[in-house]
Amino acid sequence: MLDYDAEAEAYDATRGGVPRAEAAAAAVLGLLPPATATLLDLGCGTGIVTTRIASGRPGARVSGVDSSQGMAAMALSRGVPVVLASATRLPVRSGSLDAVTAVWLLHLLREPGAVAAVIAEAARVLRPGGVFVATVDKDSAHDVGSDIDALLAPHLTRAPADSTAEVTAHAAAAGLRPGAEARFTGHGQGVSPRRSAAALLAGRYASRVRPRGTTPQELADRLTRLPAPDSPRADPTYRLRSFVRD
Repeated sequence: MLDYDAEAEAYDATRGGVPRAEAAAAAVLGLLPPATATLLDLGCGTGIVTTRIASGRPGARVSGVDSSQGMAAMALSRGVPVVLASATRLPVRSGSLDAVTAVWLLHLLREPGAVAAVIAEAARVLRPGGVFVATVDKDSAHDVGSDIDALLAPHLTRAPADSTAEVTAHAAAAGLRPGAEARFTGHGQGVSPRRSAAALLAGRYASRVRPRGTTPQELADRLTRLPAPDSPRADPTYRLRSFVRD
């Protein structure tokens, strides 16, 4: 698993930076009711998306929560009010928020029951009519039909934690009904074979790739032998789903 404390300072530069953050925030904002006045961003990370959500809702009280001290410190440096806590145990009153967001979070939660617990906790803190917005099918969005995808296909995680069907089922169990959806471009996330190999060895594909019948190093070597190893393939298109509290 990636050490988010150690990765915090360089994280944005390796994840598309401002263009990707602006695209994500714009998509989130498009799914929020106009009267949204309070919002909590789960797994806010460095706050690069959270700050842009806040900018798009002047006057709204937007805050974040993250379990990584390094990430939380980065978010604080951007002016995001953030608390260090688990998304499964939020220090927030029940029924007190207009919106809860979880951008690029659910796919990382591989422990049994973790996604259901996070969604249930989001539902708990939402007021009736409040909205939960989350990315779904994150890892599969990176399959853009490239030669990298063909090489990695036999080694992909067979049961992603954030599949639309799973997230929708957990949401229904928590009293959340499906709302609207949006898509946005993952600017700067079109990877080259060499970058994919480095990410694999650094553990950045932990939620997506489980090498079968080979070692991570052998799989990385095969990636670097693909044609044009330094040329990025197409950017992914991410998907957001909203769910409304009954």
